[in-house]
Amino acid sequence: MSRASTAKPAKKTAARRAPAPPARLVVFVATRKGAWIFHSDARRKAWVADGPHFLGHTISHVQLDPRDGRTLLAAAKTGHLGPTIFRSTNLGKTWKEAKQPPAFANPAGGPPARSVDHTFWLTPGHAGERDTWYAGTSPQGLFRSEDGGVSWMPLPSVNDDPSFRQWMGTAQDGTADGPKLHSLIVDPRDPAHLYFGMSGGGVHESRDAGRSWTTLIRGMEVVEGFDASDVSFHDPHCLRLCTTNPDRLYQQNHCGVYRIDRSADPAADAWQRIGRKMPKRVGDIRFPMVVHPRDPDTAWVFPMDGTTVWPRTSPDGRPAAYVTRNAGRTWQRQDQGLPASQAWWTLKRQAMTVDDLANPALYLGTTSGELWIGRDEGARWSNLARHLPEIYAVEVASLA
Repeated sequence: MSRASTAKPAKKTAARRAPAPPARLVVFVATRKGAWIFHSDARRKAWVADGPHFLGHTISHVQLDPRDGRTLLAAAKTGHLGPTIFRSTNLGKTWKEAKQPPAFANPAGGPPARSVDHTFWLTPGHAGERDTWYAGTSPQGLFRSEDGGVSWMPLPSVNDDPSFRQWMGTAQDGTADGPKLHSLIVDPRDPAHLYFGMSGGGVHESRDAGRSWTTLIRGMEVVEGFDASDVSFHDPHCLRLCTTNPDRLYQQNHCGVYRIDRSADPAADAWQRIGRKMPKRVGDIRFPMVVHPRDPDTAWVFPMDGTTVWPRTSPDGRPAAYVTRNAGRTWQRQDQGLPASQAWWTLKRQAMTVDDLANPALYLGTTSGELWIGRDEGARWSNLARHLPEIYAVEVASLA
C-alpha cells in the first residue's frame, strides 16, 4: 500500500556501502531537438549547462563509456544524414560521425529487407571488453561495435531470424514513436550473458554472446483477449538489472511492473507481477524503471495514466515517483517538490535514472522539456532546467 511522501529514505547498511565521492557529476539529456550536458560537483548544488549539441536533430540517447570516462556516443536522426551515431572522445567538446552507422544487411533469400529509422538505445559492453558497444534500433534490430562506436555490424541471430521477424510485427504494431529494440543489458559477471526487450516482441536472453537466444516471458501478462504464449503480444517497456545482484531484474511492462530472480534452472524462472501493490487509482502502467545502484530491493517507477484511451499523462495531472524498498511488496509515493496539480507531462522509458553517490539522487526529464532532480533517493524534488525540447533520455555519470 502507499505511504506518505514525507517518509525518509531507508538507513544505509553495509550491503549498500557507497564508493568514494566523485569529483563531479555529469547528466546527459537527449531531446527531440538536440542534446544537453549538465555539469555539477558531488554536492549537486550548482549546475552548468553545456549545449545545445546537434540543435534541430532528434537525439534518442546519449551514453558515456564508463570504461574511460570520456567517450560519448549519441544516437541521432538528422534531416541531411538520416539515422546515424556521433562519437566524442573528449566529453562532448568535439564530435565525429560513425563511419558505418547501424544498417540492416540484406541476406539473399531471407526475409524482406528493412531500413533503420533511428538508433534508439546504446549500451557499453562489458568492463573487460574495451571498445565494445551494443545498439538497439527502430524498427527492431540489434547491432554490435568493437571499435568504440566507429563501425557497427548487425547481429543476424536477431535481425534475420524468421522467429524474431514474426515476433516484431510491423511498424503499425509499434508504439507512437515506432517499434524498437531496447533495454540492452550486459551481465557484469559475464560478457556473453545479454538481455534485451522488444516493443513489441518480448524479453530475450543470450548466454553465448548473441549467437543464440531464448525468450524470457514466463509469468508476464498481455492485454486481455490475447494469447500470453505468443511472444509477439508481449510489450516490455524497460528492463533494469541490479548490479550488486545480477540475478535480479525489474521490468516495466505495458501490462504491469515485474521482478524476476534468476535461478540455477533458467527454464523454470518466471516474472512476478509486483505492481499490483500500487494504489489502484494510480495503477502500474508507465514507461521508465530505475534500480538502486547498490540495494537490489529498492527500485523506482513513475506512473502515467494508462486508462481508457491511454492519454499518456501524469495521473490526474499530479506527477509522482513511487519507490519500493522491499522488492515490490509495498510502494511509497514521492512527490515533495513536484507540481501538485495541472501538470500533464509524463516520462519516456529512458528519461529517468539514478546516480551512485552515497545518498543517491534521481534525475528525470519530462515530455514538456523539464529536467528534475530527486534528492535523498527521490524524497525531495527540485527543477534543474525548463523549456528544453521534449526529453527522450536522461543518463548520469560520476567522474573522478
